Amino acid sequence: MKGIEVKNISKSFKDTQALRNVTLTFEAEKIYGLLGRNGKSTLLNIISNRKYPNEGYVSVDGVPSAENDEALRKMFLINEMNLYPESMKVKDAFKVTKTFYPSFDEANALKLSEMFELNIKKKIKSLSTGYQSIFRNILALSVNVPYVFFDEPVLGLDAYHRDLFYRLLIEKYSEEPFTAVISTHLIEEVARVIERVVILNEGRLVCHEACDELLQRCCCITGPAEAVDRFAAGRKVLGYDALGGLKACYLLEPAPAELPAGLQASTPDLQQLFINLTNGGTAK
Repeated sequence: MKGIEVKNISKSFKDTQALRNVTLTFEAEKIYGLLGRNGKSTLLNIISNRKYPNEGYVSVDGVPSAENDEALRKMFLINEMNLYPESMKVKDAFKVTKTFYPSFDEANALKLSEMFELNIKKKIKSLSTGYQSIFRNILALSVNVPYVFFDEPVLGLDAYHRDLFYRLLIEKYSEEPFTAVISTHLIEEVARVIERVVILNEGRLVCHEACDELLQRCCCITGPAEAVDRFAAGRKVLGYDALGGLKACYLLEPAPAELPAGLQASTPDLQQLFINLTNGGTAK
């Protein structure tokens, strides 16, 4: 079986329960958005064997990943943690990466460095927050492994560099499909590049499906507050927004063909659904 299977993963830190019995599969050659107010980084660290779960297991292409070098070589995680000596220069980090990941494309890394205007002669520790993110993104876009995890990849990047990152990610995926999991708080930006969405809330999995399918089976009903409340009675409500005498109701059902006078239906965007799903709603 191709893909990464996460089975019954739970993880706690002292009094904090970061993950609660999470089970899901990251399929091969898909782009995922990993969303949630917490638990995202913990999950990625467990998958990549940087942290260990209290319960459950992870398998990569059908093989348990714990302490398995073959499975670990298929994955690459970037996050705020710098795994290189801070005194090391960027160009030397590229060479070191190739020793651990033989498929790493150093020529591509140098080309991307020019595109992002990253000075490869600089020491990693001297890079700004934005350029540290750029450095890590270049590694991830050049490593050429089946599963790449991006934990807050656009941290500190300006609008131009964020757009360039997403564009290059899509180009690479189109040319050589791989599994990309993007963990981010910038939902509006990532919504245009992801195919599937995984949403965590208080350590639990509340959504795991194709973005288009999720959006198509939800709707937003707006209108006078009393009329919206009457229409929503007995339906599966994810949440409400209110402004003055107007109200918006997010429902876990497609928009009806006909509505009472004064009400309108629309398709919510991913960010609106995320807010409501993590305020107590569930897509299941």
